[in-house]
Amino acid sequence: MSDALIASHATAGMLEHKILERRARVGIVGLGYVGLPLAVEFARAGFTVTGIDISPEKIRRVNAGDSYVGDIPNSTLGPLVESGKLAATTDFSAVLELDTINICVPTPLRKTKDPDMSYIVSACQEVAAHFHAGMLVILESTTYPGTTDELVLPMLAKSGLQVGTDFFLCFSPERVDPGNPRYQTANIPKVVGGVTPACTEMGRLFYSQALEHVVPVSSTQVAEMVKLLENTFRMINIGLVNELAVMCGHMGIDVWEVIDAAATKPFGFMPFYPGPGLGGHCIPIDPFYLSWKTRQAGIEARFIELAGYINGQMPHFVVDKVQMALNQAGKPVMRSHIHIMGVAYKRNIDDLRESPALDVMMLLERRGARITYSDPWVRTLRLDGGELTAAPETTAGEADCVVIVTDHSAFDYAALVERSRLIVDTRNALKSFRSEKIVRL
Repeated sequence: MSDALIASHATAGMLEHKILERRARVGIVGLGYVGLPLAVEFARAGFTVTGIDISPEKIRRVNAGDSYVGDIPNSTLGPLVESGKLAATTDFSAVLELDTINICVPTPLRKTKDPDMSYIVSACQEVAAHFHAGMLVILESTTYPGTTDELVLPMLAKSGLQVGTDFFLCFSPERVDPGNPRYQTANIPKVVGGVTPACTEMGRLFYSQALEHVVPVSSTQVAEMVKLLENTFRMINIGLVNELAVMCGHMGIDVWEVIDAAATKPFGFMPFYPGPGLGGHCIPIDPFYLSWKTRQAGIEARFIELAGYINGQMPHFVVDKVQMALNQAGKPVMRSHIHIMGVAYKRNIDDLRESPALDVMMLLERRGARITYSDPWVRTLRLDGGELTAAPETTAGEADCVVIVTDHSAFDYAALVERSRLIVDTRNALKSFRSEKIVRL
């Protein structure tokens, strides 16, 4: 056996032993809704974890044991920080002391619907500047198939180290569902695919120390495609049911009753529900990574583009519903007071990213309405007209029309129905109420 081969086996063996003995020093780049929960799980498993983020405010709060992620209470974060198992820094030179790196940075879309890789590139450049043999690097940021091999690998390979022997590189899609009380980082099955079989095995070994179930796949491209399939599946089916809601609205059919009845079929049907539009960090964005990638191959992703268009039109459909409801009450949208119930992109979280509520509010404002809102999770927000501060729920009683955009469980819906003059319910939150003042999507 050559000296180089012996050295490569020794490198892999040392990292394996460190991981199995929980001596591997774990690094998480990007301490957002994905990175911080992941850091917490590995710290809870007994690893010493260093979080790296460019935000001094996030670093300050993590090191103070003050969580800004809803799924991580201070009672969980604080003891891990106090025990020295979890610390955070803005200094990428910490990579020199680390054995593993998970990259969990944002991957937004540009206005032209093509991927913005700048956060991944920046993070990888910083890691590469302090890169060393014996490291496991895992990209978790959602992206197009081929990113790990075509973008990340060349940046790390400039070190002269050989992937699969001197270092290990994988992709593992994040599957976090913020605010989900049942499925969180520890118990969501973790898919991982490596550049080489040895990389996949190292990734599997690593995740299995802290997470309940790991699903190895044959390549980084398969792992990258998994996340895009999951969210494209949801986007297209939500687009279908949103289109059905529009059809039913024109035909005077209750779309919610249709879906509930269809859902009684024990096979061949999965219920999806309409709403005011898509929001969040994944479903409105991820499918367009796939659409962009297929265009590079000369293939048109027609389902994705059509579903994106339908879902993008739902805020306009909601505003038309509001206008028609006000017309029936003998009032114009212009100068009407419209109160929005819930502005986060989904119930019981504080995330405003891509929230359809912002589009609904902006469209109503442009038609001359005066907008107020209530949301126990979002205290302030910015619209074209400036900054708004959340108002008490009782404000609904002063409005000409109330629009339920996000169905937070904290809302007192019985009181809302009693005090309001007119309600447009986009989430079927008032399913159990019968009143002529309620207009359903």
